[in-house]
Amino acid sequence: MLNHEAIQVSQLIKKYKDSSTPAVNDISFTIKPGTIWGLLGPNGAGKTTVISILCGLLKKTSGDVSIYGLNYQENREEIKQLIGVVPQDIAIYPTLTAYENLKYIGNMYGLKGQELKERISHCLSTFELDHVSNKRIESFSGGMKRRINLIAGILNKPKILFLDEPTIGVDVQSRNIIIEYLNKLNSEGATIIYTSHLMEEAENLCSYISIIDHGKIISDGSPTELLRQHSSSNLEQLFLKLTGRKLRD
Repeated sequence: MLNHEAIQVSQLIKKYKDSSTPAVNDISFTIKPGTIWGLLGPNGAGKTTVISILCGLLKKTSGDVSIYGLNYQENREEIKQLIGVVPQDIAIYPTLTAYENLKYIGNMYGLKGQELKERISHCLSTFELDHVSNKRIESFSGGMKRRINLIAGILNKPKILFLDEPTIGVDVQSRNIIIEYLNKLNSEGATIIYTSHLMEEAENLCSYISIIDHGKIISDGSPTELLRQHSSSNLEQLFLKLTGRKLRD
């Protein structure tokens, strides 16, 4: 497994039944282990579809996808142990406590007993939530819910972590602690797949960026390479130059 790329995608196509054009239109890319890969694009560009396929939540129409050399057709259970997913929507139970939520999710990953208890305790402490472990999620602020949502995706110490808008709508302090942790996780060897509409955050966080529009990757490279290639002073300026200023609903 260590000899494989983290993610390999070849000629990926996804076409929904009610659409005349593919949501993802024949894209190929490779993500090396240890990369923080940002997939950026306007609303409806295809990024959520790509991420959903990479996570195994959505079936592709055609093409090949491998996760550390494994594919979902034959190795779904093995892949599930390698990845963590933090969706844009808060995917935790509001009427359960933080600890109850994390225990339930940990059990789904096959974590049990003292190992799970210590992992939950460590994560809650890291994100400064240990003092509210026995409080219901419904009583949490937006930033606290985001932090719990992130913990749920990292309990199994994933080799690849998928993040969809992980800091949307949170306060500066919560955003800071989330970004600091993601950088630490990456320094320890995790590959991070990240989507966001926050261009400054993406520019500072990502080591490699792909910009997708109309189902195709229209530009990719490191932030520095992209800015130099397109003669732009920052990622937001570059993004508007490539995707236009027309509103996407």
